[in-house]
Parts: sequence; C-alpha cells; structure tokens
Amino acid sequence: MKFTKNFRSATAEEWYIFLPNFRDPISGGAAGKAIIHYDLMGNKEIFIHTTMIFDDPRLHSEDTYSLVYEVADEIVNRLVGYADTLVSVHAGQNSYQAEYKS
Repeated sequence: MKFTKNFRSATAEEWYIFLPNFRDPISGGAAGKAIIHYDLMGNKEIFIHTTMIFDDPRLHSEDTYSLVYEVADEIVNRLVGYADTLVSVHAGQNSYQAEYKS
C-alpha cells in the first residue's frame, strides 16, 4: 500500500491510496482516497473526521470486506495516528462507519 498527498489546507488533507492490483476503473489511477478533516480550534477533546472512498468496484464486493476493513484500519494508523477519529468508509456494500478512541 502506498499513499500520495494530493491536497493540503489548514483544515484538511486528501491522500490517494494505491493498492497492488486495484485501480480506479475510469482513470486507471489510485484505488481510492482518504480525506482527513482537522478541526483543532478551541477544544482538545475533538474527533478527527476521516472519509475513505474506494473506487475499484472489486473492493465493493462482499468477499473483499476483510481487505477493505484492514486497509482502512491501516490508513487510520498511518495517516491519523492515535487521535480520536470518526471514520466513514465508502466501498459499496463494504461501507461502514467506526469510532477510534485513544
């Protein structure tokens, strides 16, 4: 798994997610992207909001649920770290939401 940062602002980052053997069917590029939203003003008990969108339709099928879950978990660990995080994963029928608490 590899990442490339596409965009950075004061409140967000967008990362392209490259997985071996998976691609965006339209562009042929990254299998998905992760958008990390930071809202760090005024309160230290906050959640970082992370949205992951997987574009390869093969990651939308039920038989790849464990792969999607493991990749999403690793993305949170590598890109967000141990901060409290709300995660929304969009991968067809493998979509889910989760909460990570440190």
